[in-house]
Amino acid sequence: MAQAREQKNKREIPSKAKAYVSAGFNNTLITITDLEGKTVCCGSAGTAGFKGTKKSTPFAASKAAAQVAEKALKLGVKEVVVLVKGPGSGRDAAIKSLKNTGLGVRSITDITPIPHNGCRPRKRRRV
Repeated sequence: MAQAREQKNKREIPSKAKAYVSAGFNNTLITITDLEGKTVCCGSAGTAGFKGTKKSTPFAASKAAAQVAEKALKLGVKEVVVLVKGPGSGRDAAIKSLKNTGLGVRSITDITPIPHNGCRPRKRRRV
């Protein structure tokens, strides 16, 4: 019976991919996708073993990026285009760690959303 079941189809992972680094004030998330946008591997400072306020440090971001880069290298990814989003402190550390682990960083783009006019302000206070 066990032999009759088919194995899941393993999809082809190209050598070029995109690395999304989302750096918030409380955590840093790193996701590596193929060029179509399908997730290859992902990780965060929390999955790297950091808890509480230590998750928001650049050191935690670098460790998380190193773990994700190792997974991606095992799957066959060699080159990444880095897309950074957010104001957190782990932005630069994560990019450095991706490069130092062995992934080729082709370009770095900031995709942080910027409000053009923002929300309507509250009404003026009357005293």
